[in-house]
Amino acid sequence: MSYVIGIDCGTSGTKAVLFDESGETIASHTETYYMYQPQNGYAEQDPSDWADAMIDAVRAVVSLTHVKKEDVKAIGISGQMHGLVLLDKDNNVLRRSIIWCDQRTSEEAAWMTEHIGRDRLVDITANPALTGWTAAKILWVKNHEPEIYSKTAHILLPKDYLRFLLTDEYASDVSDASGMQLLDVKNRCWSDELLSEFEIDKSWLGKLYESCEAAGTLTSKMAEKLLLCEGIPVVAGAGDNAAAAVGTGVISDGKAFTTIGTSGVVFAHTSKISIDKAGRVHTCCAAVPGAWHVMGVTQGAGLSLKWFRDNFCRSEKETASLMGIDEYQLMDREAEKVPAGSDRLIYLPYLMGERTPHLDPDARGVFFGLSAIHTKRDMLRAVMEGVSYSLRDCVEVFREMGISVSDMTACGGGGSSPLWRSMLADLYNCEVKTTASKEGPALGAAILACVGAGIYKDVQEACGQMIHTDKVQQPVSRNVQIYEGYYQLYRKLYPALKDNFAQLAKLS
Repeated sequence: MSYVIGIDCGTSGTKAVLFDESGETIASHTETYYMYQPQNGYAEQDPSDWADAMIDAVRAVVSLTHVKKEDVKAIGISGQMHGLVLLDKDNNVLRRSIIWCDQRTSEEAAWMTEHIGRDRLVDITANPALTGWTAAKILWVKNHEPEIYSKTAHILLPKDYLRFLLTDEYASDVSDASGMQLLDVKNRCWSDELLSEFEIDKSWLGKLYESCEAAGTLTSKMAEKLLLCEGIPVVAGAGDNAAAAVGTGVISDGKAFTTIGTSGVVFAHTSKISIDKAGRVHTCCAAVPGAWHVMGVTQGAGLSLKWFRDNFCRSEKETASLMGIDEYQLMDREAEKVPAGSDRLIYLPYLMGERTPHLDPDARGVFFGLSAIHTKRDMLRAVMEGVSYSLRDCVEVFREMGISVSDMTACGGGGSSPLWRSMLADLYNCEVKTTASKEGPALGAAILACVGAGIYKDVQEACGQMIHTDKVQQPVSRNVQIYEGYYQLYRKLYPALKDNFAQLAKLS
């Protein structure tokens, strides 16, 4: 039996998971670390914390089992996207990493749009200038920390820094590099035009690989630290969402996944590049060679349910604590007692503004149709339905782009709710399933590692052997019809309120 290790460098911690070649989890361990916020809107992490967490997590999963180190054949790695790691010529980290959720770069993003042109940026990078993406962060350091910028010799993404430590190789994969806004996404190569315009030395960037290609081998120094064998392949890996797509089997046309975490993500595979000129969804290279993915994001998905729980569900929290169960289970039971449509109550989940499809930071949450007959139970179900409507919005953008979705997988915290899965099945009008493994990005990284090590010939074969379906929710025809009417009304509410949201934002 062969084994591989999947590493996932997240925002709250780094996880290492030891899998066998059938996708079974043998051992899993996570090490957490701190996020620094020196100013409002800033978000940074220390790359040395990622390094220590990776080493400790891998050592833990190796030590927790009786698997011989000679049987561990490869390492795969995924991670948070868009973070900036700067190294000097001696490979010293020059500053803490500015990570994905940092929003300090609004002036740099505006300059990129003005200097390059919005349409040209979209033509090259498949996306408009975005404050959270890496190019704007590089320009911010150039503008605000010239002494640090002058010492720069290498630019890496978070997971690529960890792979550098494992292999001594400067490299990236095309899925993660897509989120830098320095990549020609259509041609899967660095954009000489943008590098020239931004005055970024191409030699600072790593060699590009497809996600399942080996980007180096484990050094003797790191093999000793990790309790593994020197020379095993370390694959290029993928950004977290691209790796999650592989880990859920979203690797061919028609397949997609929905994640309901704090935000909501709908992610679809496409064998042909498709770009939304309006910038409502992101297009990036997929972790599958020669393919792409599109991703829509809604800001207040699980956040909406958490907000409702924290403010209106004290009794459910207390009862769940006494019963020793999750309060969300009780909330599900209450919402199930309400028919589809929440008795003519619609919720707009714009607690934190909205991205897909509206790109409006001023949008705010709304209960529409609230009357004296409604109860907390109705409002609870309406919140879940409103989030589902917002996720359907993402699918509708995909359809406008010629990308069909007929096979959906649910993951994330919300994906564990049978009620939420049934709402999604009814609104998407297709089956919604879950996978047996909940490891997501780490499993995706391990699948890519299996391909890089030659255990499987390609990503498709590896997914066929390592991913197993758990639950399947079929759409209910009556609810499909009911929800269609509510969804079409839901779509009319934002345009009707848009100007009012802007006016509200200006009030003191």
